[in-house]
Order: sequence, then C-alpha cells, then structure tokens
Amino acid sequence: MTTQAAADARARAADAVSDLPWYRQVTGDQWRAFWAVFLGWIVDSFDFNILAFIVIDIQKSFTVDRALAGALGTVTLIMRLVGGTIAGTMADKWGRKLPLMLSVLWFSLFAFLSGFAPSYALLFAIRALFGLGMGGEWAAGMPLVLEHWPARLRGLASGLLLGGWYWGYLLAAAAFTFVYPLFSHTPDLAWRVMFWVCIVPALFTLWIRARVQESPVWLERQRRLKATGSLASESTLSLTRIFQPNLIGTTIQTTLVIGSFMCIYYSLNFWYPTVLRDAGRPNLLPFLAAFNIGAILGTATWGRLSEGWLGRRGAFTATLILGPASLPFFLYGGSTESLVLGALMMGFFGMGVWGMAPAYTVERFPTEVRGVGPGFCYHAGSAIGAAMPYILGAAQDRGISAVNGMSAAMVTSAILAGIAVWSGPETRGRDFDD
Repeated sequence: MTTQAAADARARAADAVSDLPWYRQVTGDQWRAFWAVFLGWIVDSFDFNILAFIVIDIQKSFTVDRALAGALGTVTLIMRLVGGTIAGTMADKWGRKLPLMLSVLWFSLFAFLSGFAPSYALLFAIRALFGLGMGGEWAAGMPLVLEHWPARLRGLASGLLLGGWYWGYLLAAAAFTFVYPLFSHTPDLAWRVMFWVCIVPALFTLWIRARVQESPVWLERQRRLKATGSLASESTLSLTRIFQPNLIGTTIQTTLVIGSFMCIYYSLNFWYPTVLRDAGRPNLLPFLAAFNIGAILGTATWGRLSEGWLGRRGAFTATLILGPASLPFFLYGGSTESLVLGALMMGFFGMGVWGMAPAYTVERFPTEVRGVGPGFCYHAGSAIGAAMPYILGAAQDRGISAVNGMSAAMVTSAILAGIAVWSGPETRGRDFDD
C-alpha cells in the first residue's frame, strides 16, 4: 500500500469513528483509566472538603481563632506541592499507575487519623501529611487518563474529571447533613466521625491494581528508549528537567495560571459553608447542591467547548468574566431563591474554569516530564492559593466581612488569571507523540 493510500485509509477510519457518539469512541481500557482517576478524585475531594464543614467545631474543640482554623486548609494545600512533585517524578520513571494507588492509600489513611488528633498541633501535622497523598493523586492520575483518551476528546475528559471534585464536595455535604447530626449532641465527637469515614476509599486501590492498564504513551516511550539503548542512561530525575532553559518558562507560566485559578477557588469555597452557617442557615444542602451541580455541569460543558473554536484560552476567558459577574447573586442575594440561583451560576461559570485545567497542564509538557510537570505546576499553584483560607480568616478576625473579602479576592484573582492564560500558547489538540 502506498503512503498516500495508507493515509487515506487512516482518514476513513477516523471519519468512521467520529460518526459514533463520543462515549462509544472510548475503549474499555480508556474508560477504566477514567473511572480509576475520576473516583479517586471524588474521594480525594471528599476527604479534603469535609474540613470546610467542621472547621467551626475544630476551632471550638481546640480553642483557636479562625486564622489558625483556616491554616489547617493552608498547610494541606502547601504539602500538596511536595506530594505532587514526588508522585509526578515517580510517574515519569515507573509509570502512572503505581503512584496513583499509593496516593489514594496515603490520603485515606491520614484523613482517617485526623479524627484521633488530641491537640491542634497534632491535627496540623496530620493534615500536612494528608496533603502529600492529595497532591500525588493529581500528578499521577491526570496523565494516566489523558494519555489513554483520544486527543479530540481530551477537553471533555478534562471537564468530566474535574467534575469529580464537585461530586466529592456533594458527598461531603451529604455526610454533614445526614451523618453529622447523629453525633451533634457531642460536638467534639461529631467532627471526628466525619474524618473516620474517610478510610473506606483505601479499598478502591485493589480495583485499580487489578483492572487499570498503564498509560500507552508512557509505555511506548519506554519501548523506544529501550530499543535505542537510552533507557539505562536516563538517570536524571524528571523534576530537574522542568527547570532547564527549554521548559522553565512553561513551568513558571503554567504555575501562575493554576495559582490564579486556585486563588479563585479558595477565595470562595473554604469559608462558604461558614458564611451560610453564620447567616443562620443550618441547612446547607440546597446551596451546596446548587453550587456543585452547577460546577459539575460547568466543567464538562466548558471542557467540551474548549475543543471547538474557543480553544482552551477562549473557554478560560469566558469563565473568568462570567464567574465574577455571578457574585451579586452568589454572596449578596437576599432571598433563599436568589442565593440558590447564585450558587448554581457561580458553580457553572466560576468553577467552569477548571474544566480545561487538566488538559491544559498535561498538554503543556512532553511525555518525559508529563507526570512531574503538571504535578509540580498544579500544586505549586495550589500552594499560592493556600494563602486564601488563612488570609480571609485573618481578615474576618479584623472585622472585614467574609462576603466582601471573598468578592475582592475573586475579582482580583480572575484578572490575574486572564493575564496569565494569555501569556501562554493555545494547547488544544496538541500531539502527545514526542
């Protein structure tokens, strides 16, 4: 067969596949990789976000101010950088699957141990260690999925994956609504029970080990290195490569993009349940359900739209404008109906920015550093955003209302995010065969 004939055959095959519904264009192995990371991301989110619902109880149990209570979230986010860097380096050297399993085991264990902390200092240390596993799940998991899935569906996969975070938040809200009241007569016990239920996801690693295949892109690179005799000589840690002259600009710009997104997220999410409780709204579920359902729909929708003429940067820009525009309803609506509508809008538009984030970070780096590159940048960005729970807690201690502080932080962060996004290239459809 001639080269042209082979090319025509491939084109006809691609057209035949593209005529199928998108979900039938994804193979069984690709779906299993997706579900492994998606479900891992759900439990990662549950284990972290449960803290937002019980931070007041912890504050009372250990008699600390809101700044120190917020620091429990901050230290976790900072330690994600260490965990993401370690797991990402492992993912580049030994494959994506092993560090994914280790990360899920790790964060499940330390979330569980948080419920036994006898003092604030020990709880602070345990939450720091929890952050290591939380960081590793992203660094190993996102490349695993996106290297499995077809390039034309990468934006959709990205949005669906990020929706897992908001499913985890919904589960945390449900646990707080239905499990917490069973123990609320003993507040010091109630918040501990919320942590103890986090051990269950550790069993999920057995399924990952048995059913999920290693990344075909990583395996192909290992095959090529072995064939050329280069595998044994590749001893340099991938971490050092993202700071070499050809990649350091990418590393800095991608970190600033994710850091600004993190500031948006933590400007709103960490103190939002507390704002509702302080406002005398004991039933948080309608507001949190609206917010997270909006986010689940938004991340999938904007991720899908980023595959079209908008591209990644256009979709980012739309959400960075429409998200802050939702603030009057989200934080200042007077009625329950207005606040629920605002929560839905903020979820869809404000959190929709995350729909493109996995695809964007993974597309910015070559295969040899596609674990540590996105892992480092995502969690260095998380460390930047980690300041928000503490800053907004300290602002409240000084008399600034939570809603005003949250609004100012989000608007400022969205402006900086737009600048960071447009300082880098468009990445839609970037080839992984490097």
